[in-house]
Amino acid sequence: MSHLTNDVEKHTALYEAAFNSGDADAVNAMYTDEAVAVWEPGRPLSGEARKAAVKVFLARKPKMSAKPRQSFVTGDTALLIVDAGRAAGPRLPVGERGRGARVHGRGGGGVDGG
Repeated sequence: MSHLTNDVEKHTALYEAAFNSGDADAVNAMYTDEAVAVWEPGRPLSGEARKAAVKVFLARKPKMSAKPRQSFVTGDTALLIVDAGRAAGPRLPVGERGRGARVHGRGGGGVDGG
């Protein structure tokens, strides 16, 4: 599966598919090394700490849904507002719903999260 695209809305669908398959390498490939992600409230992570947290989180086998609400694109940068949810499961007892913001930059291979 190709993990980068120049279409920011398609990027959301690719991210959702990688997340739901539990493929931490594919999810991590969608972030730049400097990207900051918050996988647990109050714990922003970047670099190797973010990559490791993604692997630990996806090992719980969560499932998510994501739908772009709005996108704002200028040049090689996009701001994406996404309605998202994670379903509860046997190893993730609490489900979550919310809205997130993602900033993307277009790199050589497509859209990167950052």
